[in-house]
Amino acid sequence: MTASTGSGDVDPDYPIDPVPRHARQSLFSLSVVLLGFTFFTPTMLAGAQVGAAFEFWPLIGVLLLGSVVLGSYVAIIGGIGARTGLTTVMMCRYAFGAKGSKLSSLLLGGTQVGWYGVTVATLAHLVAQAAGWEGDGAQRLLMVAGGAAMGVTAYFGYRGMYGLSIVSVPLLLVLAGWVTYRSFDEVGGMSGMLDQRPTATMSIAVAVTIIVGTFASGGTQAPNWTRFARTPRQGLGAGLIAFFVGQFLMLFFGAIGAIAFGQPDFVLVLFDLGLVAWGLVFLVGNLWTTNDNTAYNFGVAGAEIANTRSKKPFVIGGVIVGTLLAVTGIYDNLVTYLVWLGIVIPPIGGVIIGDWWARWRGGIPDPSTFPFPSVRWGNVAAYALAALVAKASDQWSWGIPPVNGIVVAVVATVLLSRLRSVRLV
Repeated sequence: MTASTGSGDVDPDYPIDPVPRHARQSLFSLSVVLLGFTFFTPTMLAGAQVGAAFEFWPLIGVLLLGSVVLGSYVAIIGGIGARTGLTTVMMCRYAFGAKGSKLSSLLLGGTQVGWYGVTVATLAHLVAQAAGWEGDGAQRLLMVAGGAAMGVTAYFGYRGMYGLSIVSVPLLLVLAGWVTYRSFDEVGGMSGMLDQRPTATMSIAVAVTIIVGTFASGGTQAPNWTRFARTPRQGLGAGLIAFFVGQFLMLFFGAIGAIAFGQPDFVLVLFDLGLVAWGLVFLVGNLWTTNDNTAYNFGVAGAEIANTRSKKPFVIGGVIVGTLLAVTGIYDNLVTYLVWLGIVIPPIGGVIIGDWWARWRGGIPDPSTFPFPSVRWGNVAAYALAALVAKASDQWSWGIPPVNGIVVAVVATVLLSRLRSVRLV
């Protein structure tokens, strides 16, 4: 494929162009970067929340079920990203049209800017707590410093994120494994863990919804990295490794630590064990490897909206906005809104999957020459229906809202495409 329209030099991360063969990466490299993305403290908190409601073996089953659901979805859309070589927002041009894709880019990029601010604030609060620094001034300085630092690796793109993740991911696994060992020792080994009884109640559907919801939105943007895979199978494999294996491990570590120490935050468990320095290492590495991926996401979304080959101005702009959200305290009011967007964003991935299945399985046209329609109203309608179903499912506590939205989006997109083909015949 040739370069698509736009101005300026080609960014080595190809935000609006298909990734050329010479820039493709190995399965190991992709897995490391995506594991860095999924190694996220809030995922551990979700594990702790679920862990309080189940005995040990049922807990393992629920964690596996939620991770399989999430991992399967991400693996499928990740494989499509590897086949096309395109980011999620660029694939939205095929699904929604040249102008129709702008809304999805705003949703995907805007959500990530908001989460960037929330993560920056979380980092500053916990670092200030560990250091014993009181007052808003110290925390705001930490927010500014953390926001700037975490944007650096995203600015340098895939290479920067891989360089950070190759160091932090093994270290995080070692620390998490050690705390898990201490957790089992704390309750008297495996027999003691099996004797633990739930302290809360939760249905399996709600538990799986929590697990899938932690990364359904982020997983929709997995093609931003799997497009670097050498084969679709590698893209699918990297999605499974990160969003099934990695997600399960983070949930498991969080649940076990909470059961043993009564502490829902893994970092605070390390603090309670007197390992403040290692707790800070875990905190910084854990949040940084996720937040630089977040910054990368809004960088490529901005490049798609502006149709420019450089993501860097949008990484810088998003980092500034996200850090301001943290410094001004607006992030306190963002979480509920962002979680709501986590329900309505996964159907975008469902439309992409359905559209690819119905129209592009034989190969996707070159974006530099393909005459994109302005808006593909059929797919917009399929998305709207799926988003409404996901929202209604959440409100009525029926099934797993993100999964319901994805399934409805896939089915509606395929059916509408086939109906249109019949009419043309």
